[in-house]
Amino acid sequence: MGDFDKIVRDIKNLKIQGARDIAFAGLKAYSIKNDSDSVKQLINARPTEPCLRNIIKFAQKTSPQIAHNYFVNINQKTEINSSKLIKRDYIVFTHCHSNSVTKSLKLAKKHTNFQVHNTETRPLYQGRRTAKELAKYKIKVTHFVDSAADQAIKKSDIIFLGSDLINHNGDVYNKIGSYGISELAKKHKKKLYIISNSWKYYPKQLEVEQRDPKEVWNISNRRIEIKNPAFEKIPKENIKAICSELGILSPKRFIKTVKKEYPWIK
Repeated sequence: MGDFDKIVRDIKNLKIQGARDIAFAGLKAYSIKNDSDSVKQLINARPTEPCLRNIIKFAQKTSPQIAHNYFVNINQKTEINSSKLIKRDYIVFTHCHSNSVTKSLKLAKKHTNFQVHNTETRPLYQGRRTAKELAKYKIKVTHFVDSAADQAIKKSDIIFLGSDLINHNGDVYNKIGSYGISELAKKHKKKLYIISNSWKYYPKQLEVEQRDPKEVWNISNRRIEIKNPAFEKIPKENIKAICSELGILSPKRFIKTVKKEYPWIK
């Protein structure tokens, strides 16, 4: 198996996870093989990832190296902007795993002291990855089961969630459980920020991914049906702001700005 096929397989089989890691891997694959059929194959490996689509589109307009450098830069700007939201002695709540969130928290650790509450994120437990990364950065983490999100949020000061997709309305799609978290944020009057570079924006409709039921429970029983949706929508009304390289903007303002900055995202 060649390097291109291996990357495509690893993206499709979730061996490569996280929008940023998928985008970088996709760009590497594109630099190996970039005819039209290969591009389709690469995008179809994870059709619900706007970052993958957008970095390849930008590489087609420029070059893989320019796209790589630009993507690194917008992620760094996002981390700088979001790290400034964290005040001393805050407790930050987060869910699942987001490179943008963890790297923002790592940066914030350099100028202030704070703690993190996070949830395990079943069925693949991406929250454990978050907890281990933050612990490596010497950030104190309290790890909660998903069903204790209310308790975790009640005791937090601010909420940071990543994003898999931001649509044309400013609604955000993120890991399953995020909608409930946004409702709990309203209940407890906690500000919810989406930490995401603007290449998560995608104006067209994408189908919410349904993952393998065996991830939840490997059982064979005709009377038991298992649903394993990967993502769900966070309504823009539940979001204080989207923090990206473009600044800390309301969802409405973010959409106006990203359309002006990146008119080629269509």
